[in-house]
Amino acid sequence: MDIFITKADGTREKFDVAKLQSSLKRAGANSKVAQDIIDTIQEKLVDGITTKEIYHQAFALLKKEEKPVALKYSLKRAIMELGPSGFPFEKFIAEIFKFQGYTAETGKIVRGFCVEHEVDVVAWNKEKLIMCEAKFHNDPGMKSDLKVALYVKARFDDLRKMTYKYGKERKLDEGWLITNTKFSSTAIEYGSCQGGLIMVGWNYPPRGNLHDLVLEAKLHPVTCLTSLTGREKKFLLQQGLVLCKSIIENPGLLPLMGLSPVKAKKVLEEIEML
Repeated sequence: MDIFITKADGTREKFDVAKLQSSLKRAGANSKVAQDIIDTIQEKLVDGITTKEIYHQAFALLKKEEKPVALKYSLKRAIMELGPSGFPFEKFIAEIFKFQGYTAETGKIVRGFCVEHEVDVVAWNKEKLIMCEAKFHNDPGMKSDLKVALYVKARFDDLRKMTYKYGKERKLDEGWLITNTKFSSTAIEYGSCQGGLIMVGWNYPPRGNLHDLVLEAKLHPVTCLTSLTGREKKFLLQQGLVLCKSIIENPGLLPLMGLSPVKAKKVLEEIEML
C-alpha cells in the first residue's frame, strides 16, 4: 500500500524514499548510516505523516550516529530560525556574496529612475554589480509567488535605468531574488520567461541553489548549534552575530552571555565539528 506524506504547505504526495536518501547524502551521511535511518523511518511510516515528523526522526537518528552530519542536515530549519525579522537573513546572504569575493552591504536606499528603493543586499566586485531582494519566510510551507516575482522584477527594471558608484561608475548587472523556502510554479515560469531576474530558492535552481551556496561557503548560522538554547541564539542574533565563525572569531562573547567555561568549550567544539 502506498504511503502518502503531508508537506509543509498542506499538500499530500506519495512518500519517495529517494528524496529522503538524497537529503541524507547531501548532508554527508555515509551509505550505511543513510540506509539504517531509511529502514527505521520506513518501519514507522503511517499515512498522512508530515515531512516535519520525518525530519525530526531523521535528525534524532543522525545526531546519535554522526553529529556533524546532523548539524548540516538541519541547515534549512536553522536558517528559518534566523527570524522573525528578515534582517539576519539579509546579513547571511551578504556573507555568502563576501565568500564569493564580493564587497557586500545590507539595507541600502538606492535611487531608481522613478523612485527610491530599499535594497536588501548590494554586492559588487570589479566585474559585476548585483542587487538582491532577500525574501525570508518563518514557515517552510510559505512560497514566494508570482506577485513577489512581478514586483521585484519591476523594481530592478527601475534600478537598471540609473548609474551607481559601487567601486566605480556602473550600471546594475544582475537583480537577484533569494528566498529561504520555495517559489511557486508560476513564479518560476515567469522568471524563466522574462529574464533579467535571477531566482534562488532553497532547492531552486537544481544547481547553484541556496543549499548549494551555503554548503560551498561553509557558512553555518548560529541557529544550527544544539549546544545553545533558543534564548542564547536570540542574544547572538541581536548582537548582529549570524555565523558560527563569528563565535570562533569572538570567543569572549560566550562568557558575556553567562555561559560556564564547560558550556563555552562545548559550543566551540560543536562549531569545530562543522
